[in-house]
Amino acid sequence: MSPDLLLARRDLAFLLHEWLDVAALCARERYAEHSRDTFDAVLDLSAELAAAQFAPHNALSDAQEPQFDGETVTIVPEVGAAVRAFAEAGLVSAAMDESVGGGQLPHVVQQACFAWFQAANVSTSGYPMLTMANANLLLAHASPEQVARLVPPMLDGRWFGTMCLSEPQAGSSLADVATRAVRQPDGTFRLFGNKMWISGGDHELGENIVHLVLARVEGAPPGVKGLSLFATPKYVVSASGDRGERNDVSLAGLNHKMGFRGTVNTVLNFGEGRHLPGGAPGAVGELVGEEGRGLAVMFHMMNEARIGVGAGAVALGYTGYLRALAYARERVQGRPLAGKDPAAPPVPIAEHADVRRMLLASKSYVEGGLALVLRAALLLDEQHTHPSAEARERAGALLDVLTPIVKSWPSQWCLAANDLAIQVHGGYGYTREYGVEQLYRDNRLNPIHEGTHGIQALDLLGRKLVQARGTGLQLLLEAVRETVDRARGTGDEVLTSYAERVSAAADRFAAAVAAAWESGDPHAALVNATTGLEAAGHIVVAWTWLDQLVAVGDRGGAFYDGKRAAGRYFLTHELPKVGPMLDLLAGGDQLFNEVDPATL
Repeated sequence: MSPDLLLARRDLAFLLHEWLDVAALCARERYAEHSRDTFDAVLDLSAELAAAQFAPHNALSDAQEPQFDGETVTIVPEVGAAVRAFAEAGLVSAAMDESVGGGQLPHVVQQACFAWFQAANVSTSGYPMLTMANANLLLAHASPEQVARLVPPMLDGRWFGTMCLSEPQAGSSLADVATRAVRQPDGTFRLFGNKMWISGGDHELGENIVHLVLARVEGAPPGVKGLSLFATPKYVVSASGDRGERNDVSLAGLNHKMGFRGTVNTVLNFGEGRHLPGGAPGAVGELVGEEGRGLAVMFHMMNEARIGVGAGAVALGYTGYLRALAYARERVQGRPLAGKDPAAPPVPIAEHADVRRMLLASKSYVEGGLALVLRAALLLDEQHTHPSAEARERAGALLDVLTPIVKSWPSQWCLAANDLAIQVHGGYGYTREYGVEQLYRDNRLNPIHEGTHGIQALDLLGRKLVQARGTGLQLLLEAVRETVDRARGTGDEVLTSYAERVSAAADRFAAAVAAAWESGDPHAALVNATTGLEAAGHIVVAWTWLDQLVAVGDRGGAFYDGKRAAGRYFLTHELPKVGPMLDLLAGGDQLFNEVDPATL
């Protein structure tokens, strides 16, 4: 598949260079060896590799999902070839420190590069995504000795990584995690329990899989404060870093999914005694970080994964939009409404107003979503490399506020773009031949995993916006107002009118949050949290569109005209939808608390 049907390279160039000015990061010590040329070279390499190695087997790995014969998981061989090519190109460690062999790319550039692979084949890209997040957690929280043994093989592409949180009886309720960790005389632990929904949990793509497992040390208190994190490889790793005997981690079965099928999803048993490392049952695990702080450490990987989920949702929506656009320009059907001559030739369906509506809506969702993801990635760079300590702190705090939105908004609205791509294709879109139905099925997972919409809503409305006396909300409002002021300062009447819309929506959101929390009762305040999350997402993306339009200025040409059209659509057709949402949030309707489940 041509890279032109995966992502828009011109849009990436605008977002990175004309809007975010990522080349300015090269003035900082960490990125001093880079330039716009190196950034663009890695982006071009990613586009080519994604098109050549990831896209060709996307439909194949969906049709021939992983199989388990009771002993071994079988995955189509093209997956292994693709992830090896990814690792050989140095992309696993592209944003990591030079000290571990990394390329020290800015996170914002790395995120843009990885979007090509997610657009080409989100299932295959799941293996390196999880491995990179796993390695990043270890680099941040593991001991130097653990890093030396566990991380280099992952960066080489020989080992893979997972995150093991959910359990059959607990689901997303991590306070109910029951996996036990029994302390051993040598300082290791033996783990006993079951983990569910573990992506990449077992396969033969590499030599080992490092599972990061949340478990409760015997005697630890109940709830999340009793959880610790353990590196528990499929094969025990010796003190010298060599792969040793089989650990007591067993594959109980595979979960067969609606989409995202190429990423094997597993039920894992720890300590069932099928394997006896050191002659005894129990999966050998090493404590990562401090005992009792497992969830806090795990959030390093969870937050990275949440942004990765949002990025994947954008990528799937984006490629669906591009395919629908190409189809609409080529598919000839019908005549203009004003046309009176039945003998006149039919026109491309892109000439019909309702098809244009669907394409423009999709364009506003996917280009707005991509901008949102890249803004979040740039905040991560700011958090770690800005020369001002105050700026680093503010960037980190704003990123905390945006993370649930980055995860959830694209998962909802870029999925809507995939739905519209099917509709643009008509009956053909509902068949397998055109591929857009697979994109929808693949994207439908993203509102669910790494925390559902409801969980992200509780995080945003129940914590991120109100903790520290509302510091997070104030930071968000200040960032929006800065863009609003710049838009007003252009003197452009259209931009000024858009700025007033965004400003009013942001102020109304702040008032609605305050009204919802007026009673101080979380039970009442958070009953409509999901509505609040959806409103917040639309306001943040409207802010992002306004910011892009300021960067566009008065430049001419089809690309910039397209930006203006998409921004106009979002700010005049989508942003007004938040009004009823904010009325509901502020009004504090208690229907969902009051309704009797017996009546549902």
